[in-house]
Amino acid sequence: MSIKQFVFLIFCLLPLLMFLSGCNEDEPVPAKETLLKIRFNHKVNGNNLITDSMIYTNAAGNPYEVTEIMYFISDLKLYHHDGRIIEPATWDDIHYTDTNIPETFEWNVGNNIPEGVYDSLSFTFGISEAKNKSFMFVNPPEVNMAWPEVLGGGYHYMMLNGWWNDTLGIRRSFNFHLGIGQIYANNSGEVGDITGFVQNAFTVKPDGASFTIDAGKTHHCILIMNVESWFETPVIYDHNHFGGAIMQNQDAMHIGCLNGADAFAIEWE
Repeated sequence: MSIKQFVFLIFCLLPLLMFLSGCNEDEPVPAKETLLKIRFNHKVNGNNLITDSMIYTNAAGNPYEVTEIMYFISDLKLYHHDGRIIEPATWDDIHYTDTNIPETFEWNVGNNIPEGVYDSLSFTFGISEAKNKSFMFVNPPEVNMAWPEVLGGGYHYMMLNGWWNDTLGIRRSFNFHLGIGQIYANNSGEVGDITGFVQNAFTVKPDGASFTIDAGKTHHCILIMNVESWFETPVIYDHNHFGGAIMQNQDAMHIGCLNGADAFAIEWE
């Protein structure tokens, strides 16, 4: 073999040698993210919610059915056993859930959550005053949750819609809607008499044992709304007393907020 042929052979083999050399090096393995996923479920008296069927009776004795539930939760906080408060949903801190849209039943609330034992978690039901700004949603379904500007603006915290049978057995619709309340001069209920607004968003710490976050794993929990709680604990709510629409009735919405504080529970999968 001539020198010229040898040089040509080396030139041809050099890329192959470099490739094989690179394959032998240990390539870094991407670290697994530590994730938390929340799945939403809705129950009545311990059983999965059945919509569009007059099969329930609340603590006030009202036969009722639920047609749909739409709501926001936000500002999720995880309480680490060492005293740290972790807020994992930095870029997606407002979640919309709709019983008509299964795609809304899961919330990926963040990654790289610090490992360790956590005592509890909490969230805001609705949207806090600082964040509840009109026109921040431009697409459905969230945009359909707009709260009227004259009643305080921003967005509904919840629309729980359905039907109940009144004392005469007449089927009547109810819109159990929570959002910003109003204060009226002389309790008139007239928009022109509004003298102030009430921020009704509230903090929920669901029932559920402490939990552990392990590094590099995906953790799943179920957030259960116990629908009957909106109408019975700690205050018995009577549709016959408050009627079908409560957006301008702060007394009714206040009871909803009190009852909603214990309407949720957590189960870990």
